Amino acid sequence: MKNCSVRRYTILTLFFLTYYISSKAQETKPIINASLTGTVIDATTKEPIEGVTVQLEAVTHSVKTDGDGRFQFVTGQKLPFTLILSFVGYQKKQLVVNTSPAIIELDPSSEDLDEVVVVGYGTQKRRDLTGSVASLPEALLKQPVASLDQTLKGGISGVQVTQTSGQPGGGVSVRIRGGASIQGGNEPLYVIDGFPVYNQTESTGVGSGTPVNPLASINPADIENIEVLKDAAATAIYGSRGANGVVLVTTKKGKAGRAQLNYDGSVGTQEVLKTIDVLNARDFAVLRNEALYDAYPAQGPFQYRSQTAIDQLGEGTDWQKAAFRTGRVQNHQLSLSGGAEKVQYYLGGNYFDQEGVIINTNFRRFGFRSNVQANPFERLQVGVNFSVNKSDAQIAPSGIVNGLLIMPATASIYEADGSYTLRNPFENIFANPIATLRETENSSSTLRLLGTSFAQYAIIKGLQAKVLFGVDLTNRGDKYYLPSTIYEGSGSNGRASLGDLKNSSWLNENTLTYTGAFGQHNFNALLGFTQQEARNEVFSAGAENFVTDDLLYNNLQSGSTLVRPASDTYDWVLHSYLARVNYNYANKYYASASIRRDGSSRFGTDNKWGNFPSLAFSWRASSEPFFKALLPGVNDFKLRTSFGTTGNQEIGQYQSLSTLYTLNYLFGNNVVTGFAPQRVPNKNLGWETTYQYDAGIDLAIANNRLQFTVDYYYKKTEDLLLNVEIPWTSGYASSLQNFGSVANKGFELGVKSRNLTGALTWNTDLNFSINRNEVLTIGNGASSYITGNYVIKVGEPLGTFYGTVTDGVLQTGEEATKGVFTGNASPKAGDRLYKDIDGDGRFTTANDRTIIGNAQPDFIFGVTNSLAYKGFDLNFLLQGTVGNDLLNINRQNLEMFTGQQNASSDALARWTVENPSQDYPRAKLDPAPIFSDQFVENGSFVRLKSLQFGYNFSKNWLRAANIANLYLYVTGQNLLTWTSYRGFDPEVTSGSNVQIGTDAGIYPASKSLALGLSLTF
Repeated sequence: MKNCSVRRYTILTLFFLTYYISSKAQETKPIINASLTGTVIDATTKEPIEGVTVQLEAVTHSVKTDGDGRFQFVTGQKLPFTLILSFVGYQKKQLVVNTSPAIIELDPSSEDLDEVVVVGYGTQKRRDLTGSVASLPEALLKQPVASLDQTLKGGISGVQVTQTSGQPGGGVSVRIRGGASIQGGNEPLYVIDGFPVYNQTESTGVGSGTPVNPLASINPADIENIEVLKDAAATAIYGSRGANGVVLVTTKKGKAGRAQLNYDGSVGTQEVLKTIDVLNARDFAVLRNEALYDAYPAQGPFQYRSQTAIDQLGEGTDWQKAAFRTGRVQNHQLSLSGGAEKVQYYLGGNYFDQEGVIINTNFRRFGFRSNVQANPFERLQVGVNFSVNKSDAQIAPSGIVNGLLIMPATASIYEADGSYTLRNPFENIFANPIATLRETENSSSTLRLLGTSFAQYAIIKGLQAKVLFGVDLTNRGDKYYLPSTIYEGSGSNGRASLGDLKNSSWLNENTLTYTGAFGQHNFNALLGFTQQEARNEVFSAGAENFVTDDLLYNNLQSGSTLVRPASDTYDWVLHSYLARVNYNYANKYYASASIRRDGSSRFGTDNKWGNFPSLAFSWRASSEPFFKALLPGVNDFKLRTSFGTTGNQEIGQYQSLSTLYTLNYLFGNNVVTGFAPQRVPNKNLGWETTYQYDAGIDLAIANNRLQFTVDYYYKKTEDLLLNVEIPWTSGYASSLQNFGSVANKGFELGVKSRNLTGALTWNTDLNFSINRNEVLTIGNGASSYITGNYVIKVGEPLGTFYGTVTDGVLQTGEEATKGVFTGNASPKAGDRLYKDIDGDGRFTTANDRTIIGNAQPDFIFGVTNSLAYKGFDLNFLLQGTVGNDLLNINRQNLEMFTGQQNASSDALARWTVENPSQDYPRAKLDPAPIFSDQFVENGSFVRLKSLQFGYNFSKNWLRAANIANLYLYVTGQNLLTWTSYRGFDPEVTSGSNVQIGTDAGIYPASKSLALGLSLTF
């Protein structure tokens, strides 16, 4: 593998160098000799500025400054020249130049209202936005993470990002302004260079454990910026896919100027955030003796081991120490960019390699990107954005973390003969987790090609036609082998399976955009038709009973017992018409209206089409003469309001149709395969529809150095897609129908502060969000229903825990009076007591459950700080979640105190005659597990999410070596966490819409530290 990586780097490097040399060699010499050269520098720091647009007045010709801030014009005009210079973060400047070369200073500006941001099917200046659109701080895009959705953590108000697995390449759950769907999708829509992608993991039915995040197949280092559309005014243009918000991802493009070769790489390590305290061998042996004595008192107190044997045990096996490791992480990015006035290009190659903190787990990605834009004719612009990425992952099998915690310390990894100990030696049967980790082959490989190409033509002044085509092709292969030498594979004498999943999607968009102005009336209009189709094919096969384990899954025919193969194919189609009009008068009064009409194959024949309109208005009061007179210190003050409708189509395919499934039955002495009805048809099945209202304020003071964005929103989702019980006489138990409604309302605050300018700069981005979720109705007149440890109840939020309430521990002499509150037929001192919720004078699990917590946070926040001084810079992000509860399933398993499996160190404080504890019950061989508030914990936390400290070497030092930029840095992730949660990590969820906030043996998160280098030629 190392030789293969070296060859990859060598080939990639040679390719870029060859392209770089040839492009320089092919540069044509100008015919006209008249020229103007100059350098643009920062007026404060006197450092050169790269990327400044320098334009000659009255002509369209412009150039951009290079890495040394230099530019050159070749023109037929004569001195003096009138130049116009512009660059984001600096004040626009117009001046007359009399000499060549010229040195021009630009003044930094905190005014970013003229910044152009990406919105649906176009761009707008930030000052002209009527909807709620937020940009991810640039510093967060530089994090060395596996997938782009991880960069969103703590960066934008109203966006909650929670880890569903710490597995390398693992997934996250993203909620924009809360989750609303119960059985549909709650993830946002990602639009990558114009191509809509819904981040959903699909299964091949092969393997075990958490699948790799599909977004991990896209290189985050290729991203230029990320915008998040939150309210209906911004998302309604995406219609049936906009209800959960939209994340717009724009990848890096080339800039006119000399070619630049850039390398950015980092190498570091990561380790688990913490371990869980469990009993060592001596303490476990004592616990098991007590549990056995409690069950069989006649056999004495030392049924497992004598006191002498216990004293000789020592610490025993530390299963967590045997499984956790310090993993290496490396990330390398090589790019070539540049171009001329007519053509700009960006070429990038990436290699990312992350070893998991659990042995034999990893994630590797190798990718290439090519973005090219050209203006072959004055009115025509064309472009191609293309990427191909290959990723490979070794995945931790399901249940591993739980196995590491509950495997007794008295059990060994290996037997005396060197073979693996197959399983837990006691009554509870579970496998040796180290053997499972080391010997199981559980891998997944993905090849993904994602690209868009477009042509845009200016028909007349202001009117542009654009045609875009895109494809998203994914081929994933899963491989799984359980050898006969471990417990899981011993019964089948080895088990192998292979799975293949092919996803293909194509997109066509056709839009007309007109931008015009009449006097002080400014408007922009959009018309379009889009179509997208997708097809998925899945196949799996397997075998058992192999002669040898050596061939793994590479020779299924050598297994004498074949596992029945399976295959499936499913597709969907979405056709859409869209329109939008943006209008403003005198840059003071703004109005925007949009509508999208979607037709989806996923819904019933009577509900194929849906309409999704929006309206938005804003008023820039600060542009009024009276406002300037009253509040001269306020630079910008704008009021916004919007209302609109969006939809959610993420319910899977064919849910409205009557489908069949294969069924085996005995006919005589033969097994016959046939088909049976699977689902009752529903021709009225339609969208989940979300109505959203938003009111916002944008405020800037102190020469725009302090900017506030405040939003209040209310969104109501109706026609929830729920499986509703129907009469058994229909032949079916339930039917998917549009029932129920859920509301989310909240408050968001975003603050951008330029605290210090000059030699020392200090910028702060703060976001703060409150969201309140509530179930309004659930259909059929029902007020609640229970699902596992949760209840969906009218008036309560989703993620509400439903269980019993503990009330201490039964003490000696209380058996007759309080024993009825233990739930045991024969209560005994040391049993846990529970509260009698229904007041019937006794405790039963069925009748005495109540609401015991909720996974919805009171508020979330993030604070990003960026400081710079004389080449040094420091960036760090603090993020937090406050007021949410977590269900710690690991703790529930560890507080059984059965002696059949290991227990938490809390077992040392368990009830005994000598220690009449009120907190922890006695050891008991076979307790009935009862879900209670004991295992629902406060999940609040504050975390130093990311930190980067670096140094930019002076360009004066580097010029002699022909180096444009050299930056050295050290970066860390998850370095510090403040929390009272007792699990591995408080930033965790199951990923379920309903059972959010459950920590059930999830692969633990890690903290990392790395050294990096960025070098530009």
